[in-house]
Amino acid sequence: MIDLPEEFVLRMRSRLGDEAEDFLASYNLPPYRGVRVNTLKLNASEFSSLGLFEMQPVPWESNGFYVRDEKPGKNVFHAAGLYYVQEPSAMCAAPLLEVRGGERVLDLCSAPGGKGTQMAQAMRGEGIIVLNEINFSRAKILSRNVERLGITNAVVTCAEPDKLAQIFEGYFDKILVDAPCSGEGMFRKQPEAVQEWSLQNVRACAERQSKILESAAKMLAKDGSMVYSTCTFSEEEDEWQVRSFLSSHQEFSLVEERRIYPHRDMGEGHYAALMKKSGGERRDVRLLKPCADKKAIAVMQEFFKKNIKFLPKNVHAVGSTFYSLTDGMPDISVQTLRAGICLGEVTGGRFEPDHALAMCLSPHNADCAEVDYNTALKYLSGETFQCDESFSGWKVVTHRGFPLGWCKCVNGVAKNHLPKGIRI
Repeated sequence: MIDLPEEFVLRMRSRLGDEAEDFLASYNLPPYRGVRVNTLKLNASEFSSLGLFEMQPVPWESNGFYVRDEKPGKNVFHAAGLYYVQEPSAMCAAPLLEVRGGERVLDLCSAPGGKGTQMAQAMRGEGIIVLNEINFSRAKILSRNVERLGITNAVVTCAEPDKLAQIFEGYFDKILVDAPCSGEGMFRKQPEAVQEWSLQNVRACAERQSKILESAAKMLAKDGSMVYSTCTFSEEEDEWQVRSFLSSHQEFSLVEERRIYPHRDMGEGHYAALMKKSGGERRDVRLLKPCADKKAIAVMQEFFKKNIKFLPKNVHAVGSTFYSLTDGMPDISVQTLRAGICLGEVTGGRFEPDHALAMCLSPHNADCAEVDYNTALKYLSGETFQCDESFSGWKVVTHRGFPLGWCKCVNGVAKNHLPKGIRI
């Protein structure tokens, strides 16, 4: 059994009463593991037919499944973005918002991206979803997950919540605040969280969460919805936090609360509260005007005409790097790691496609080099491989039709263009 902090045990005994022994006994059990199917690439039935895992449905997420595999992310299909590894109880918060395509959505504390990408899937590439993370190294991980899953309508930012609030006042239809917390629900999964726990840290987290909620409230449009969630059991960070927020924001009302305990449900532990805003107004922000050098655009379009069966829309350039922006892309004056689809770069008069573009493609709209599982593993480790001698130039490497990245074929050899940072 995990050596739980004595003060934590006393608090949970006081809160749960007769249930406390069952709750504490749950720490003798292994943590729950889960995956969420990326419905931007296939549906749950198609994923199940791949036979990757022994799966059991997660009751609060239609595309979520419990798995027993200890390392579900070590897989070619994970690299292809077919699923996201996510703790099952963490899947309960995002569905409360009932996000739809065409909406303006914000995930304010997004890294590593489980809840944000969960909402992006529901949007099907329509509308704007801003995924923000204050820590730059964690924001890079978030950006990579957005890329791997082939999400086309996301903006990944790295900014303080109050800085975003200065830009997006009254802008978003839906906001998710998965607040930094004391992590009591992660004790089985992350033993280091036990060492970091203290009552002082609980109170410090509650104070920080209150400030984050203040910024979120400013950014939510009239009639918008907001979910506040944590992976902790602390009432100071959960129920009391929400009650305090509601008492000082009369324009908000509580719609629903969810609480997952590991002895009641199959999950590590989570709290989520759905709130509705009735006051304020819905505002627009200045849009980013797509622009790029016409000569460079011609080079890029020539590549698309030769290798891809469509031309990108809303093309915008930052230096020599091209992006395809979703409709209504806001002009954001904070650090931005990703916006729309990074298409590639014009260098030396030639266009070099970006990995993000490959992850949005399929055999239906691009020239592909299909490989077997073992060759896919070699490709993902950075190796070249033999290909059809009739192949020439850029190809999307696919396994069972799902993209893994780019290669460049010359004389029967496929040269590897997978970014070094994501090779396995």
